Amino acid sequence: MKTYNESINWLFNQLPMYQRVGGMAYKIDLTNTIKLCNYLGNPERKITTIHVAGTNGKGSTSHMLASVFQEAGYRTGLYTSPHLKDFRERIKINGEMMPKDEVVDFVNDNKTFFEESNLSFFEMTVGLAFNYFAKSNVDIAIIETGLGGRLDSTNIVNPMLSVITNIGLDHTALLGNTLTKIATEKAGIIKPYIPVVIGQTQNSISNIFTEKASALNSEIIFADKMEYPDFKTDLLGSYQKHNIKTAVATLKLLQLRGETISDLNIENGLNKVVENTGLMGRWQILSENPMVVCDTAHNVEGLTEVINQIKNTTYNKLHVVLGMVADKDIENVLALFDKNATYYFCEPEIPRALKVDELYSIATLVGLQGNKYNTVKDALKMAKQNAETNDFIYVGGSTFVVAEVV
Repeated sequence: MKTYNESINWLFNQLPMYQRVGGMAYKIDLTNTIKLCNYLGNPERKITTIHVAGTNGKGSTSHMLASVFQEAGYRTGLYTSPHLKDFRERIKINGEMMPKDEVVDFVNDNKTFFEESNLSFFEMTVGLAFNYFAKSNVDIAIIETGLGGRLDSTNIVNPMLSVITNIGLDHTALLGNTLTKIATEKAGIIKPYIPVVIGQTQNSISNIFTEKASALNSEIIFADKMEYPDFKTDLLGSYQKHNIKTAVATLKLLQLRGETISDLNIENGLNKVVENTGLMGRWQILSENPMVVCDTAHNVEGLTEVINQIKNTTYNKLHVVLGMVADKDIENVLALFDKNATYYFCEPEIPRALKVDELYSIATLVGLQGNKYNTVKDALKMAKQNAETNDFIYVGGSTFVVAEVV
């Protein structure tokens, strides 16, 4: 492979990529990841990590933690998924995406092994991240799970601390169709004698975490039960209040365990998440007059928070550019939206996309009025043409819709 684009296309095309095709790409087995990391010399054992799981908020929380560690002078690795624009958004050190030639070299050096081992896109990407962080001598790496926890490819790390933000009904076909089943999968990242921070107390499933932590002699803290000073963040979503608490509880616990992180580092890090890490797509303001905001929330729990924030925003008329993927709880998600808004239905350019005709049909049944458009960009263009200066345009429904407008 001579170029970055050739290398990326090869990675994308080896085995189905969950980002594009969904459940058929999900492997319920860590065997290949263990095999790969053994082949690479176990880079995951050469780095200090914090492991973050959860249905909503794990990406924002991971970026908050990374930003604070950067402010404290740590050389900070950050592994997250999915990406919006560039594959390398997944793998950063101190907010900088890994160099393109590192990706090319990794694929070239290991291509034969990858093919012989029939590795998935996600397995190879996790190996690439661990290898790059170890080679770059990071002081800390924040590792976000891709999907679930127990059998996620990232779950071969032995972190200094685990974080589970919350539990909601998402990816139910793969993780189970009840909160109990999903919580059990997420609890799979709890390790013996390693403390765990739970972001939100959910009474119906808290016992799953406490019992697992007790069985493994792991200290457990529920962030929303702790008393800490109020911290602000440059991430503008009102839902970030939950993630701030989770991040602060994590950082306070690390302070007690000897990490050199000051309260000023926490304050500055939370206030500079976007600047320090490059995070996109979280209540991101794309333009003003009219106000255009996009957000990657895509399930009932996440969209409930976002829609409540829209309700608390002042505007004359609401325009919604909406697209979704086919493996979501479509009717229950659509039922959350304002029936008085004008809708611009569309589909993102991925195989998993819910066809715009189907989205339009279901939306009409639940009382949402609007028109359908061939592309996300066409839908947004028409929303901007129709909107007055004091109107509000929201773009969302899927990470992949947002990816086409940021």
